[in-house]
Amino acid sequence: MTAAEYLKYDAIGLAGLVRQGAVTPRELLDMALAIAEKVNPKINAIIHPLYNEGYKMIDELPAEAPLRGVPFLLKDLALEWAGTPMRSGNKAYFKYVSSVDSYYVERCRTAGLVFFGKTNTPEFGLNPFTEPTAFGPSHNPWNLDYSTGGSSGGSAAAVAAGIVPAATASDGGGSIRIPASCCGLFGLKPTRGRISLGPQVGEAWGGAVVSGCVTRTVRDSALLLDLLSGYFPGDPYVVQAPERPYLQEVEAAPEKLRIGFSTQHPLSWHKLDADCVRAVEKAARLLMSLGHEVEEVPIPFEPEMFLEAFLPVFVGETSAALRHLSKWLGRPIQKEDVEMNTWLIAKLGEVYTAADYAHAQYRWNELSRTMATFHQQYDLLLTSVMARPPIRIGELQNSAQENIMLKLLQTTGGYRFLKGSKVIEQVAERTFSYIPYTTLANMTGQPSMSVPMHRTQNNLPVGVMFTGRMGEESLMFRLAAQLEQAQPWIDQRPNLL
Repeated sequence: MTAAEYLKYDAIGLAGLVRQGAVTPRELLDMALAIAEKVNPKINAIIHPLYNEGYKMIDELPAEAPLRGVPFLLKDLALEWAGTPMRSGNKAYFKYVSSVDSYYVERCRTAGLVFFGKTNTPEFGLNPFTEPTAFGPSHNPWNLDYSTGGSSGGSAAAVAAGIVPAATASDGGGSIRIPASCCGLFGLKPTRGRISLGPQVGEAWGGAVVSGCVTRTVRDSALLLDLLSGYFPGDPYVVQAPERPYLQEVEAAPEKLRIGFSTQHPLSWHKLDADCVRAVEKAARLLMSLGHEVEEVPIPFEPEMFLEAFLPVFVGETSAALRHLSKWLGRPIQKEDVEMNTWLIAKLGEVYTAADYAHAQYRWNELSRTMATFHQQYDLLLTSVMARPPIRIGELQNSAQENIMLKLLQTTGGYRFLKGSKVIEQVAERTFSYIPYTTLANMTGQPSMSVPMHRTQNNLPVGVMFTGRMGEESLMFRLAAQLEQAQPWIDQRPNLL
């Protein structure tokens, strides 16, 4: 098999070749590693090569596994693979080695996937860009000067560059959909509880975090969700199973849908980039041509929702993550153990009160009711994934002046001033103004997907986002497959070979 032949196939296609005897799992892994050796130095997607472990897995593959022999990569965050490192983008975890497999990893094994590395992620998955100090930035295969998004940026870069047809991703504020949009991939954030986070975790970030994947094709995401969905004893949620496999939904035409779309920036004092507006309007026109009823609607939630309701949970959970790190290290956390922003976010989490956290969760519940009312009239909400196309690497990092002010806070220990600090508000608003839509589905638990529907003039991908009712991934897969057929993106890929 040549590299050109390998790149023609998605995960289901490669598994089909293995079943037919046209190629062996070892030959597929050989090809994936050959491509990785050529392109990974350019994109920094794989930060823990585990090639020998991949070859060992081949000898243990289940004979009838649906994705037997397909090369696969694991995001280096929250996914435990026994006997391998998991560093979460953080230098203090460099000696951490997993002792057990996560539920997700075990299901991947059962599916026949072959892991051979861990992918880059921002420290603790906190940023919508993948530029950890510990491992350096991942580079967008479409243009190496640009961001892959985050926090599943390494996984998205690896898939877009053709190393693997699919890779793991997780999403606590947009971390499946943001890198999918930046790298021209399909990425669906499942309903809360659809895939167990066990056995280590029941829920994370107050229920915001879910596991999933990024893929080149809709059908790969559908099959992976079929294979990964499930309950692990002790999980806080039990989600109703679909009426039929998601893979079958990809073959079914969607019913006529009513879709509300908006190009309004949720932070009303900001504007959506023209390319993001074009992407949404282009998708709306395509949907109408396919027979769906599409109507422009105002954003169905208050603009302050994200800064008011998501930020307290975000900072509180970061503070808890550092406590967890401290427990593992067996000593108090030092400023040098983490990036400066991570340290300050965690300290801000200590400034917020339990009442602030509880009030934020109350607002999440309120938002869930608001969106349920919206979905009584509309099947889906269509927006841009982000407010801008992919940014240049480093563009969302602190300015020199901000670093001076933040280092002063860190040095003096004046953490009581963090809440209400102008520089903290400035950094937070800059981030939320870039990703003003994605956290909605994390707070409510709804399924939400990024579909690659647009390119900028300099050929950078721009995704559009559909957010649907709780538990209705089936409907979303039907629509995504229809869009994929109407405007194929499978052959649109960067060439780094």
